[in-house]
Amino acid sequence: MAEILYTYKNQVYANITNRCDCNCTFCVRSSKASVGDAETLWHKAEPTLEEIKKAIDNFDFTDYKELVYCGYGEPTCALDNLLASAAYVKEKHAISIRLNTNGLGNLYHNQNIVPALAAVIDSISISLNAPTAEKYESITRPQFKNAYPALLEFASLCQKVFHHTQFSIVDVLPADEIAACQKIADERGISLKIRKYA
Repeated sequence: MAEILYTYKNQVYANITNRCDCNCTFCVRSSKASVGDAETLWHKAEPTLEEIKKAIDNFDFTDYKELVYCGYGEPTCALDNLLASAAYVKEKHAISIRLNTNGLGNLYHNQNIVPALAAVIDSISISLNAPTAEKYESITRPQFKNAYPALLEFASLCQKVFHHTQFSIVDVLPADEIAACQKIADERGISLKIRKYA
């Protein structure tokens, strides 16, 4: 059985789904079965809310300040379980919760999910991946048309309600594209995190 909670670089992560509405060219899950201390992050079946809660109950959060929803799938594809389990964590533990997302949740659900997310999640990191729609589509390969403008709109909505909103990109981008991504972030008052490609 795949791990629902796992640790990596002294942080704890929640792997609640393997569903994803993108097929990124650089995605780590295409090259290995797990990261961190997990034996595998590939679920044989979608975890139920009860299974996620059990994993939360069985985990010792004592030395951790933050729980990050990020695994081998897009957490917002399992929105009901994401919201319910995050609320459960808030009831049980004094810990901050962050969501790492591709920013396409509003497209996936055909509604604005940002207020629901903000009710139980403290901060959000959105994968920007590229400075233009054309490059974004070639790298991220989303299942939706107009994914890039939808991502930018999602980020702007998040910036208004979350304690902290950030974009993220991977450091394999050329310097000029990194600079262009920084400009996109600056124009929206959103910080940019440059992640090292593992």
